[in-house]
Amino acid sequence: MKENNPDFDSLVPAVGFTRRGFVATALGAGFALAAQPIMAQTAIKTDAAGLTAGEVKIGELAAYRAMPEGGKNLPIILVVSEIFGVHEYIADVCRRLAKLGYLAIAPELFARYGDPRKLSNVQDILAAIVSKVPDKEVLADLDACAAWAAANGGDATRLGITGFCWGGRITWLYAAHNPNVKAGVAWYGRIDGEVNDRTPRWPLDVAGEIKGAVLGLYGGKDQGIPLEDVEAMQAALAKAGSRSTIHVYPDAPHAFHADYRPTYRKEAAEDGWRRLIAWFKQHGL
Repeated sequence: MKENNPDFDSLVPAVGFTRRGFVATALGAGFALAAQPIMAQTAIKTDAAGLTAGEVKIGELAAYRAMPEGGKNLPIILVVSEIFGVHEYIADVCRRLAKLGYLAIAPELFARYGDPRKLSNVQDILAAIVSKVPDKEVLADLDACAAWAAANGGDATRLGITGFCWGGRITWLYAAHNPNVKAGVAWYGRIDGEVNDRTPRWPLDVAGEIKGAVLGLYGGKDQGIPLEDVEAMQAALAKAGSRSTIHVYPDAPHAFHADYRPTYRKEAAEDGWRRLIAWFKQHGL
């Protein structure tokens, strides 16, 4: 199993920006320290005009929520972050979805173990925070978010999920865990890996348990996710008769949707976003 992940490579400060300028002081504010360099010329900024957007509390869990102002019975999209937590990029994804008429909610799933947005070293994030987060807890937190959203302007019968990198893996797992998920879009989430008490199963293990439909978006030049794994997942989905499928961008690296980073590939990212919108609409969201 691979321990390396290109999502964690080449993390150095960008010229013209200071780390202090990107400290996340509140959920969804600023870019995570370790998510460097910041490519300000490509980073998408979606305003909150016409939206209700900001931090909410769901029990002890903090989450960033964006939705059309005054919206009721809105389709719900759970947004699952990378290892960097709910920083500006994830908040912006929520606002983009809200502009499309969704109630989008991104929980800070690492909060019990620390704040990854404020750590400048990726290995520290992995060792001190991510390695301690059990899948079982993550799935329960997402259940709580779905319930909160349904009670606060969302429609429980129209539930979707999307996630990036670490969150892409969780997207597959959650779609298998919660039969109410109509559709999901998993961006370059790992397919297979080490099995332990924290991560007892991987997407490849649950391919036959997905009740809704998940679209996987992967890069052909992703150095951390072998194409053999992606092909194995596609074969497992087909064998199970699943409505889920995978699309591969042959020349794209890992994190090609991350518009604030050098890995961003505009053509693949924009095409992936169009596919996300069409996928959600196709499956009733």
